[in-house]
Amino acid sequence: MNDDIDYMIPDDDALKVCVFGASSGNIHPDFAQQAYELGSLIGQKGWTCLNGAGREGLMRAVSDGTLDSGGTAIGVIPKFMVDNNWQYDRLSSTIITPDMHERKQTLANLADAFVALPGGCGTLEELLEIFTWRQLNLHAKPLVVLNTRNYYYPLIHMVEQAIKEGFMKLSHGSLWNVVDNPADVISCIEDAMTQGVGPAENKY
Repeated sequence: MNDDIDYMIPDDDALKVCVFGASSGNIHPDFAQQAYELGSLIGQKGWTCLNGAGREGLMRAVSDGTLDSGGTAIGVIPKFMVDNNWQYDRLSSTIITPDMHERKQTLANLADAFVALPGGCGTLEELLEIFTWRQLNLHAKPLVVLNTRNYYYPLIHMVEQAIKEGFMKLSHGSLWNVVDNPADVISCIEDAMTQGVGPAENKY
């Protein structure tokens, strides 16, 4: 992970939670409700919500929850998306990157913890990349999956299958926490911040 990215964010000590999630709004309302609730809890804690700055879907919902509760929501978005007017203008601040790779790197560098909400290919790719970096000990930050409507069951099963078939070690199945409600997301992050996150077992 490259730590040389230049970015501007508020100079404070607030815990920064990176939330990955869908940009689509054409989804069951339960997804947006839990995203909004998570954002609200983040704001109530005095934490900062980081996300991809999208103006629709779960990115918007988690930002609205955070902002409506008096919190700070920072978006990171590549320039081509701004050129297409895909950014959410209500955010506390927006960091514009030259491309998708630097967007993800910036979010990873800024974050103290990661949360994955349901989403499509982009969200899945972000989640699995951060999971892989955790497995490789490129970061030691908590990773929590909010499994709304049991959305992530197929992926959870795939990880279990990878472990069963020897592609991953048994301990690597514990590198993320999978929960069913936003309150448990907050509890997992608080526990990790209190107890610390140990190194992953060497994959070899």
